[in-house]
Amino acid sequence: MSKKALITGITGQDGSYLAEFLLYKGYEVHGLIRKASTFNTYRINHIYKDPHEPETRLFLHYGDLGNLEQLSNIIYNIRPDEIYHLGAQSHVRVSFDMPEYTGDITGLGTVRILEAVRRSGIKTKFYQASSSEMFGNSPPPQNENTPFRPRSPYAAAKVYAYWMSTNYREGYNMFICNGIMFNHESPRRGETFVTRKVTRAVANILAKKQKKLYLGNLKAKRDWGYAPEYVEVMWLMLQQEKPEDFVIGTGESHSVEEFVKEAFSYVGLDWKDYVEIDPRYFRPTEVDFLLADASKTKKKLGWEPKITFKELVKIMVDADMEAVGLRPIGEGKKILQKKFGGWHQWDCSVKPIYKSTGCQIE
Repeated sequence: MSKKALITGITGQDGSYLAEFLLYKGYEVHGLIRKASTFNTYRINHIYKDPHEPETRLFLHYGDLGNLEQLSNIIYNIRPDEIYHLGAQSHVRVSFDMPEYTGDITGLGTVRILEAVRRSGIKTKFYQASSSEMFGNSPPPQNENTPFRPRSPYAAAKVYAYWMSTNYREGYNMFICNGIMFNHESPRRGETFVTRKVTRAVANILAKKQKKLYLGNLKAKRDWGYAPEYVEVMWLMLQQEKPEDFVIGTGESHSVEEFVKEAFSYVGLDWKDYVEIDPRYFRPTEVDFLLADASKTKKKLGWEPKITFKELVKIMVDADMEAVGLRPIGEGKKILQKKFGGWHQWDCSVKPIYKSTGCQIE
């Protein structure tokens, strides 16, 4: 019998990559999605099959992180071997505008999932998606022992979810891991997140569809990695003999300005001709400098990233150029072919990453 996994947030960047990875590993994958008047499944459409078809291994369930009864029923009926809790209101700037909602879904939503597992009585391994934003203004580099100093409603909600996960692990002897992930990006990153906003703007400017790019704080520094690599670490955590918490990052930090400059220079443009500052994009409280110390992850899980900062930018710009109908420079595709070989696919927002989905490198 294949293992069963439940993914909350399956339609997001990480959820879609994780679903592909687990299908590649032979899992039966179940995903939690919200009921809405429009579909938001474009990131997983390429791996979805009608559940009536034979050998279907991906199943979607309507549910909401605000409803404990729904969650309990889904978890009890599926009885997953592993739960990957990625669902959240995850946009930091939006959390300042919607602090109550962010606390309810990002913070209490985690508790509802944990309670649903506890009440069901099933034995499952649980992954909690924690965030480097929890560190706030703690001096870099940040590791598993760095104190949390949250600087946003989103970060505060994630800190609450982190400690509740820890309490359930210690109080009820549940297998729970907190993955404290630093920023990780890809062509599937949400279009309002700064990295994707930049790479989309580069493509749109080249395609004559946009004239200016409006941004906020260019001095904030982040540790940026490549999302498909990070979902593999989620899985590795749950394959260990005992549950532990891990920091995941590249060990390099770059400013937003550096990301902008790299993206524009890649296509031969001077970013200063196109970028303007809009105060509305500044946060009331800012996190200045995040830098991962992922030495524990390397030592215990044997994981370290393959994709560098500059390579990540090229991958994202190429994909967004292709998405607007332009011919990409092609460095992004070459990088993936060289560093990942036959199992990794060229990704233009919705194309599959793992070979078992039936696609080949173009």
